[in-house]
Amino acid sequence: MSFRSALPILLLFLTINFAKAQKHSPIPVIFDTDIAGDYDDVGAMALLHAFADKGEAKILATISCNAFETTAPTISVINTYFGRPEIPIGIVKKDKPNKDCAQRWAQAIVARYPHNIKSNSQAIEAVPLYRKILASQADGSVTIISVGFFTNLADLLRSGPDKYSKLTGEQLVKQKVKNLVSMATGIGTDGKSFSEYNVNVDAASAREVFKNWPTPITLSGFEIGEKILTGIRLINNKSIQNSPVKDAFRIALTKDKNTVGRNSWDETAVLTAIRGPKPYFTYRKLNMEIKDDGTDVVIPGEKFSYLQFAIQPDAIAKDIEQLMMHQPLKK
Repeated sequence: MSFRSALPILLLFLTINFAKAQKHSPIPVIFDTDIAGDYDDVGAMALLHAFADKGEAKILATISCNAFETTAPTISVINTYFGRPEIPIGIVKKDKPNKDCAQRWAQAIVARYPHNIKSNSQAIEAVPLYRKILASQADGSVTIISVGFFTNLADLLRSGPDKYSKLTGEQLVKQKVKNLVSMATGIGTDGKSFSEYNVNVDAASAREVFKNWPTPITLSGFEIGEKILTGIRLINNKSIQNSPVKDAFRIALTKDKNTVGRNSWDETAVLTAIRGPKPYFTYRKLNMEIKDDGTDVVIPGEKFSYLQFAIQPDAIAKDIEQLMMHQPLKK
Protein backbone atom coordinates (compact mmCIF):
# COMPACT_ATOMS: atom_id res chain seq x y z
CA MET A 1 0.00 0.00 0.00
CA SER A 2 1.39 3.39 -1.01
CA PHE A 3 1.63 6.28 1.44
CA ARG A 4 -0.95 8.17 -0.64
CA SER A 5 -3.50 5.35 -0.43
CA ALA A 6 -2.81 4.83 3.26
CA LEU A 7 -3.24 8.53 4.08
CA PRO A 8 -7.07 8.53 4.29
CA ILE A 9 -6.94 5.53 6.66
CA LEU A 10 -4.36 7.27 8.82
CA LEU A 11 -6.41 10.45 8.93
CA LEU A 12 -9.53 8.47 9.87
CA PHE A 13 -7.61 6.73 12.67
CA LEU A 14 -6.33 10.05 14.03
CA THR A 15 -9.80 11.61 13.83
CA ILE A 16 -11.41 8.73 15.71
CA ASN A 17 -8.78 8.82 18.44
CA PHE A 18 -9.01 12.60 18.74
CA ALA A 19 -12.78 12.30 19.08
CA LYS A 20 -12.35 9.68 21.80
CA ALA A 21 -9.92 11.91 23.64
CA GLN A 22 -12.31 14.82 23.38
CA LYS A 23 -15.21 12.68 24.59
CA HIS A 24 -13.31 11.53 27.67
CA SER A 25 -11.85 14.90 28.66
CA PRO A 26 -12.91 15.73 32.24
CA ILE A 27 -15.82 18.17 32.40
CA PRO A 28 -14.93 21.28 34.45
CA VAL A 29 -17.63 21.68 37.11
CA ILE A 30 -18.71 24.22 39.70
CA PHE A 31 -21.08 22.59 42.19
CA ASP A 32 -23.65 24.79 43.98
CA THR A 33 -25.54 23.13 46.85
CA ASP A 34 -27.84 23.86 49.81
CA ILE A 35 -26.37 20.88 51.69
CA ALA A 36 -28.11 20.64 55.12
CA GLY A 37 -31.87 20.40 54.84
CA ASP A 38 -31.67 17.16 52.86
CA TYR A 39 -28.98 14.55 52.37
CA ASP A 40 -29.37 13.83 48.67
CA ASP A 41 -26.74 16.58 48.34
CA VAL A 42 -24.28 14.21 50.02
CA GLY A 43 -25.14 11.54 47.47
CA ALA A 44 -24.69 14.09 44.70
CA MET A 45 -21.24 15.03 45.99
CA ALA A 46 -20.30 11.35 46.19
CA LEU A 47 -21.26 10.97 42.52
CA LEU A 48 -19.26 14.04 41.57
CA HIS A 49 -16.12 12.77 43.30
CA ALA A 50 -16.63 9.32 41.78
CA PHE A 51 -16.73 10.92 38.34
CA ALA A 52 -13.61 12.93 39.18
CA ASP A 53 -11.79 9.74 40.19
CA LYS A 54 -12.86 8.16 36.90
CA GLY A 55 -11.48 11.10 34.93
CA GLU A 56 -14.91 12.25 33.82
CA ALA A 57 -15.12 15.47 35.86
CA LYS A 58 -12.81 18.13 37.23
CA ILE A 59 -14.24 19.83 40.31
CA LEU A 60 -13.31 23.51 40.13
CA ALA A 61 -15.21 24.70 43.21
CA THR A 62 -17.90 23.61 45.67
CA ILE A 63 -20.22 26.39 46.81
CA SER A 64 -23.06 26.64 49.33
CA CYS A 65 -26.19 28.70 48.61
CA ASN A 66 -27.34 28.05 52.19
CA ALA A 67 -26.06 30.15 55.11
CA PHE A 68 -26.75 27.47 57.74
CA GLU A 69 -23.71 26.97 59.97
CA THR A 70 -22.84 23.40 58.94
CA THR A 71 -22.82 23.87 55.18
CA ALA A 72 -19.20 24.87 54.42
CA PRO A 73 -17.79 22.42 57.01
CA THR A 74 -19.95 19.62 55.55
CA ILE A 75 -18.66 20.33 52.04
CA SER A 76 -15.13 20.32 53.46
CA VAL A 77 -15.74 16.92 55.10
CA ILE A 78 -16.84 15.36 51.80
CA ASN A 79 -14.03 16.93 49.76
CA THR A 80 -11.45 15.82 52.33
CA TYR A 81 -12.84 12.29 52.52
CA PHE A 82 -12.43 11.89 48.77
CA GLY A 83 -8.87 13.21 48.88
CA ARG A 84 -9.52 16.71 47.53
CA PRO A 85 -9.28 19.05 50.54
CA GLU A 86 -7.82 21.74 48.30
CA ILE A 87 -11.02 22.34 46.30
CA PRO A 88 -12.12 25.95 46.90
CA ILE A 89 -15.26 26.25 49.04
CA GLY A 90 -17.59 29.22 48.74
CA ILE A 91 -20.70 30.31 50.58
CA VAL A 92 -23.47 32.88 50.34
CA LYS A 93 -22.46 35.62 52.81
CA LYS A 94 -26.00 36.67 53.66
CA ASP A 95 -28.33 35.92 56.55
CA LYS A 96 -30.68 34.09 54.18
CA PRO A 97 -31.33 31.55 52.77
CA ASN A 98 -30.66 29.73 56.04
CA LYS A 99 -32.17 26.24 56.18
CA ASP A 100 -31.08 23.99 59.04
CA CYS A 101 -30.22 20.31 59.28
CA ALA A 102 -33.02 19.10 61.53
CA GLN A 103 -32.00 15.44 61.21
CA ARG A 104 -28.52 16.39 62.50
CA TRP A 105 -26.62 14.13 60.12
CA ALA A 106 -24.49 17.13 59.09
CA GLN A 107 -23.58 17.96 62.68
CA ALA A 108 -22.64 14.30 63.20
CA ILE A 109 -20.25 13.98 60.26
CA VAL A 110 -18.68 17.40 60.93
CA ALA A 111 -17.96 16.26 64.49
CA ARG A 112 -16.49 12.92 63.40
CA TYR A 113 -14.50 13.48 60.20
CA PRO A 114 -11.48 15.68 59.34
CA HIS A 115 -11.98 18.90 57.42
CA ASN A 116 -10.09 22.13 56.79
CA ILE A 117 -13.01 24.57 56.80
CA LYS A 118 -14.22 24.65 60.40
CA SER A 119 -16.84 27.38 59.97
CA ASN A 120 -18.64 29.26 57.22
CA SER A 121 -16.55 32.34 58.01
CA GLN A 122 -13.50 30.55 56.58
CA ALA A 123 -15.19 29.94 53.22
CA ILE A 124 -14.86 32.38 50.33
CA GLU A 125 -17.80 34.57 49.41
CA ALA A 126 -19.72 32.84 46.63
CA VAL A 127 -19.78 35.47 43.88
CA PRO A 128 -16.07 36.43 44.00
CA LEU A 129 -15.22 32.73 43.93
CA TYR A 130 -17.48 32.17 40.93
CA ARG A 131 -15.90 35.09 39.12
CA LYS A 132 -12.33 34.03 39.93
CA ILE A 133 -12.90 30.45 38.78
CA LEU A 134 -14.84 31.34 35.63
CA ALA A 135 -12.34 33.99 34.54
CA SER A 136 -9.53 31.42 34.61
CA GLN A 137 -11.30 28.83 32.46
CA ALA A 138 -11.49 28.34 28.71
CA ASP A 139 -14.42 29.94 26.93
CA GLY A 140 -17.58 27.83 26.83
CA SER A 141 -16.09 25.09 28.98
CA VAL A 142 -17.65 25.16 32.46
CA THR A 143 -20.72 23.23 33.58
CA ILE A 144 -22.48 24.62 36.65
CA ILE A 145 -24.50 22.09 38.65
CA SER A 146 -27.10 23.72 40.89
CA VAL A 147 -28.87 21.50 43.43
CA GLY A 148 -30.16 24.18 45.75
CA PHE A 149 -31.42 27.74 45.76
CA PHE A 150 -30.70 30.20 42.93
CA THR A 151 -29.34 32.91 45.25
CA ASN A 152 -25.69 32.68 44.21
CA LEU A 153 -26.49 32.40 40.51
CA ALA A 154 -28.71 35.50 40.55
CA ASP A 155 -26.04 37.42 42.48
CA LEU A 156 -23.45 36.27 39.92
CA LEU A 157 -25.55 37.58 37.03
CA ARG A 158 -25.90 40.95 38.79
CA SER A 159 -22.20 41.25 39.60
CA GLY A 160 -20.01 43.92 38.02
CA PRO A 161 -16.43 43.98 36.75
CA ASP A 162 -13.76 43.25 39.34
CA LYS A 163 -10.08 42.27 39.65
CA TYR A 164 -10.81 38.89 38.05
CA SER A 165 -12.64 40.09 34.94
CA LYS A 166 -13.73 43.29 33.22
CA LEU A 167 -16.95 41.58 32.21
CA THR A 168 -20.29 41.86 33.97
CA GLY A 169 -21.60 38.69 35.57
CA GLU A 170 -23.98 37.97 32.73
CA GLN A 171 -21.22 38.53 30.16
CA LEU A 172 -18.82 36.31 32.11
CA VAL A 173 -21.36 33.50 32.31
CA LYS A 174 -22.13 33.79 28.61
CA GLN A 175 -18.42 33.63 27.73
CA LYS A 176 -17.25 30.87 30.09
CA VAL A 177 -20.22 28.61 30.92
CA LYS A 178 -21.23 25.78 28.62
CA ASN A 179 -24.45 24.91 30.42
CA LEU A 180 -26.33 24.99 33.71
CA VAL A 181 -27.79 21.72 35.00
CA SER A 182 -30.21 22.18 37.88
CA MET A 183 -32.39 20.08 40.12
CA ALA A 184 -35.33 22.43 40.30
CA THR A 185 -38.97 22.96 39.35
CA GLY A 186 -41.48 20.26 38.49
CA ILE A 187 -44.53 19.59 36.39
CA GLY A 188 -47.60 18.53 38.32
CA THR A 189 -50.58 16.42 37.37
CA ASP A 190 -52.07 19.37 35.47
CA GLY A 191 -49.10 19.16 33.08
CA LYS A 192 -48.47 22.87 33.49
CA SER A 193 -47.26 23.94 36.92
CA PHE A 194 -45.68 22.96 40.21
CA SER A 195 -44.37 24.40 43.47
CA GLU A 196 -40.86 23.10 44.23
CA TYR A 197 -38.60 23.71 47.25
CA ASN A 198 -35.38 24.83 45.57
CA VAL A 199 -37.31 27.48 43.67
CA ASN A 200 -39.63 28.51 46.52
CA VAL A 201 -36.92 29.32 49.07
CA ASP A 202 -35.65 32.24 46.97
CA ALA A 203 -38.27 32.71 44.29
CA ALA A 204 -37.02 36.16 43.26
CA SER A 205 -33.55 34.79 42.47
CA ALA A 206 -35.01 31.79 40.63
CA ARG A 207 -37.17 34.10 38.52
CA GLU A 208 -34.15 36.26 37.66
CA VAL A 209 -32.01 33.27 36.66
CA PHE A 210 -34.76 31.70 34.57
CA LYS A 211 -35.30 34.99 32.77
CA ASN A 212 -31.72 36.15 32.23
CA TRP A 213 -29.37 33.14 32.25
CA PRO A 214 -27.54 33.30 28.89
CA THR A 215 -26.55 29.64 28.35
CA PRO A 216 -28.50 26.39 27.84
CA ILE A 217 -30.25 25.07 30.97
CA THR A 218 -31.14 21.45 31.73
CA LEU A 219 -33.72 20.85 34.46
CA SER A 220 -34.24 17.69 36.50
CA GLY A 221 -37.71 18.25 37.90
CA PHE A 222 -39.15 17.07 41.20
CA GLU A 223 -40.98 14.11 39.69
CA ILE A 224 -37.73 12.65 38.33
CA GLY A 225 -35.76 12.28 41.56
CA GLU A 226 -38.92 11.51 43.49
CA LYS A 227 -39.16 8.11 41.81
CA ILE A 228 -35.47 7.15 42.15
CA LEU A 229 -34.81 5.74 45.62
CA THR A 230 -31.29 5.14 46.94
CA GLY A 231 -29.39 4.68 50.19
CA ILE A 232 -30.45 1.29 51.55
CA ARG A 233 -27.76 -0.70 49.72
CA LEU A 234 -25.25 1.93 50.80
CA ILE A 235 -25.99 1.76 54.52
CA ASN A 236 -26.13 -2.06 54.43
CA ASN A 237 -22.78 -2.37 52.65
CA LYS A 238 -20.50 -3.68 55.41
CA SER A 239 -17.38 -3.26 53.29
CA ILE A 240 -17.79 0.52 53.55
CA GLN A 241 -16.46 1.74 56.88
CA ASN A 242 -15.74 5.21 58.29
CA SER A 243 -17.58 6.97 55.48
CA PRO A 244 -19.34 10.33 55.97
CA VAL A 245 -21.53 9.50 52.98
CA LYS A 246 -22.72 6.26 54.57
CA ASP A 247 -23.09 7.92 57.98
CA ALA A 248 -25.21 10.77 56.62
CA PHE A 249 -27.62 8.36 54.93
CA ARG A 250 -27.66 5.96 57.88
CA ILE A 251 -28.48 8.69 60.41
CA ALA A 252 -31.15 10.34 58.27
CA LEU A 253 -32.81 7.15 57.01
CA THR A 254 -32.91 5.75 60.54
CA LYS A 255 -34.40 8.95 61.96
CA ASP A 256 -37.07 8.89 59.24
CA LYS A 257 -37.73 5.16 59.77
CA ASN A 258 -37.16 4.91 56.02
CA THR A 259 -36.62 1.36 54.77
CA VAL A 260 -37.01 1.97 51.02
CA GLY A 261 -34.47 4.72 50.30
CA ARG A 262 -34.30 8.47 49.85
CA ASN A 263 -35.50 10.32 46.76
CA SER A 264 -32.48 11.00 44.56
CA TRP A 265 -33.23 14.49 43.34
CA ASP A 266 -29.76 16.02 43.40
CA GLU A 267 -27.96 12.91 42.18
CA THR A 268 -29.90 13.05 38.89
CA ALA A 269 -28.51 16.52 38.16
CA VAL A 270 -24.91 15.36 38.63
CA LEU A 271 -25.48 12.19 36.60
CA THR A 272 -26.94 14.17 33.69
CA ALA A 273 -24.36 16.97 33.87
CA ILE A 274 -21.43 14.58 33.58
CA ARG A 275 -22.71 11.72 31.44
CA GLY A 276 -25.54 13.38 29.55
CA PRO A 277 -29.15 12.23 29.57
CA LYS A 278 -28.71 8.91 27.71
CA PRO A 279 -29.48 6.12 28.42
CA TYR A 280 -31.39 7.21 31.52
CA PHE A 281 -33.40 10.14 30.23
CA THR A 282 -34.75 11.94 27.24
CA TYR A 283 -35.90 15.53 27.40
CA ARG A 284 -38.53 17.88 26.09
CA LYS A 285 -37.91 21.49 25.15
CA LEU A 286 -39.96 24.12 26.97
CA ASN A 287 -39.92 27.49 28.64
CA MET A 288 -40.77 28.16 32.28
CA GLU A 289 -41.94 31.22 34.11
CA ILE A 290 -41.45 31.61 37.87
CA LYS A 291 -44.33 33.37 39.65
CA ASP A 292 -43.90 35.62 42.69
CA ASP A 293 -44.85 32.78 45.03
CA GLY A 294 -42.28 30.42 43.46
CA THR A 295 -44.74 28.43 41.37
CA ASP A 296 -43.23 27.39 38.04
CA VAL A 297 -45.46 27.47 34.98
CA VAL A 298 -44.72 25.89 31.59
CA ILE A 299 -44.99 28.38 28.76
CA PRO A 300 -44.33 28.05 25.01
CA GLY A 301 -40.67 28.02 23.98
CA GLU A 302 -37.50 25.94 23.85
CA LYS A 303 -35.06 27.60 26.28
CA PHE A 304 -34.95 24.68 28.76
CA SER A 305 -34.26 20.96 28.32
CA TYR A 306 -36.57 19.21 30.79
CA LEU A 307 -35.70 15.62 31.71
CA GLN A 308 -38.09 12.73 31.15
CA PHE A 309 -37.59 9.04 31.89
CA ALA A 310 -36.15 6.83 29.15
CA ILE A 311 -35.81 3.73 31.36
CA GLN A 312 -37.34 2.56 34.63
CA PRO A 313 -36.46 4.55 37.77
CA ASP A 314 -35.28 1.37 39.56
CA ALA A 315 -32.61 0.81 36.92
CA ILE A 316 -31.39 4.39 37.27
CA ALA A 317 -31.36 4.01 41.06
CA LYS A 318 -29.11 0.96 40.79
CA ASP A 319 -26.47 2.86 38.81
CA ILE A 320 -26.70 5.97 40.99
CA GLU A 321 -26.30 3.99 44.19
CA GLN A 322 -23.32 2.11 42.77
CA LEU A 323 -21.64 5.47 42.20
CA MET A 324 -22.67 6.65 45.68
CA MET A 325 -20.78 3.67 47.12
CA HIS A 326 -17.56 4.66 45.32
CA GLN A 327 -14.64 4.68 47.74
CA PRO A 328 -11.80 7.23 47.73
CA LEU A 329 -8.78 6.34 45.63
CA LYS A 330 -5.65 5.55 47.60
CA LYS A 331 -3.04 8.23 47.03
